[in-house]
Amino acid sequence: MDKRILSTAIIGVAMIATAAILGSSFRNRNANEDSISVIGLGAKDFVSDEILWSASFTTNSPDIKTAYNKITSDQKTVSNFFIGKGFKSNEFSFGAISFEKKFREVRIENPNNTYQNQYTQVFDGYEARQTIVFSAKNNPDLMKRIEQVSNKTSELINSGVELSSNSVQYTYSKLPGLKQSLIESATKDARERAEKIVETGNGDLGKMKRATLGVFQITGQGSTEEDSYGGINDTYSKNKTARITVRLEYELD
Repeated sequence: MDKRILSTAIIGVAMIATAAILGSSFRNRNANEDSISVIGLGAKDFVSDEILWSASFTTNSPDIKTAYNKITSDQKTVSNFFIGKGFKSNEFSFGAISFEKKFREVRIENPNNTYQNQYTQVFDGYEARQTIVFSAKNNPDLMKRIEQVSNKTSELINSGVELSSNSVQYTYSKLPGLKQSLIESATKDARERAEKIVETGNGDLGKMKRATLGVFQITGQGSTEEDSYGGINDTYSKNKTARITVRLEYELD
């Protein structure tokens, strides 16, 4: 075969192959461009229906038996205090008593050089600790009483007991159902946004290509806290706001 003819044939085949590749790339590019991505938001305010509050009290003694006797005596004092505030004995519970050895630091003076004193740890007795816990679920009256008494524990000082109070925590028992309804609302919101955008551009919305769920966030109502990548779960506010986002991608017809 003439070399010129062979060369021409090879060039022709190469041009056809190149055209096919470019055509495929163009079609793929248009396929990616002929789509729309929108984000929908689902949000709802709600009031917590669960409460958890705990506090602890301690006592110190040189020997563990005396510490135990003192903490059990304080337990009765604490129990009587809350019963006097209108609580029933089954509306709170005590945790197990824990003990911890305490030490104090003592300086050992160096007679040769007062600037190089040494220190040693000396056993200083036992600290006994006990926790009291209050909780309520779907019980507005008990929740209210727990909220009120959590601010009045300083009255126990008059009885010789110092109660160390933790922060009141609020949660919601119907969280799974709330999350599901927010996903539905966010999906509907995203769909409506997509339809509005396409309608304004005189286009047609095609089938959905993919959906991506955002992070579920729970914040206090009116909070200006920014969304966190790992999610926010506020347990210190009674009145909360839950929200979630959904990203939808649609084809354009």
